[in-house]
Amino acid sequence: MANHTPCGIELPQVFFDGPADMEHIRKFATRAETLGFDSLWLQERVIGDFTMLEPVTLLSYVAAITTKLKLGTSVILLPLRNPVQLAKAYSTLDVMSGGRAIIGVGLGGGHLGSHEEVFGYTREGRVTRFTEAVQIMKLLWTEPKASFHGRYWNFDDVSMEPKPIQRPHLPLWFGGHHENALKRAVKYGNGWMGAGSSSANAFVRESAQIRQFLNDAKRDPATFSYGKRVYMTVDNDKARGEKRIREWFAKRYKNAELGARVSIWGNAAEVTEKIQEIVKAGAQFIVFNPMFDEAEHLEICAKEIMPHL
Repeated sequence: MANHTPCGIELPQVFFDGPADMEHIRKFATRAETLGFDSLWLQERVIGDFTMLEPVTLLSYVAAITTKLKLGTSVILLPLRNPVQLAKAYSTLDVMSGGRAIIGVGLGGGHLGSHEEVFGYTREGRVTRFTEAVQIMKLLWTEPKASFHGRYWNFDDVSMEPKPIQRPHLPLWFGGHHENALKRAVKYGNGWMGAGSSSANAFVRESAQIRQFLNDAKRDPATFSYGKRVYMTVDNDKARGEKRIREWFAKRYKNAELGARVSIWGNAAEVTEKIQEIVKAGAQFIVFNPMFDEAEHLEICAKEIMPHL
């Protein structure tokens, strides 16, 4: 598996049928490391009617039981977060993990809404809040004393320690589909992750736009990475695979049709072929996102799909 495309996998985080199974998470994380995955990834959903663990807390736990895997979020719902506290949490995670943290940020609001009002914010000005938050975190991670003057935050000579281990700061990835979101990724970020809830065709289109924006910004394309989260199920019975995907999306996103539209399913060869198409379209990085039978999928992804990417 020498030169395959780096592959991460979604860590179990969502539990529809009962409490969070920490033993399952522990076994999954340690096994992923021995199987040669590059990274483990989580998403963020703060409020909702099913069990979904908070990502930074869960990654802090995983940092203690692994040694090599990078630990990523795709994405943190940045407009719902205080950037000073979030910068502290991530620099702490980076220090605790020995420099393995990756932060992915997004506006949120996609298929389930983002509920700013519950957090004491308004939707108005959310993009400004988002870009200010990105700038503030980068300043706090890199400057001995940071100063910032914006619409939502104003401060002078603020120190925050510890700094992240990774320099100049931990990798900052962006989500998003809108042209403006892709431009923000190029302006402020180290990479962009195509959402799991978007199709392979959308990835092709959006990654082409990013290449154009990198060109417009006269930015070296080698300084920027593209990834794609892939909701996938390996099942030799295609009809059963699709049925289970629809059921999962109905619970997770309240939208069964979305599952059938954006997921990849079939036998291992069919799934591999579809993911190869995403790699050919420019994905330098794949995050497998099995929705169920996670331990089985962990083995299949490592042994039957990864070697062919």
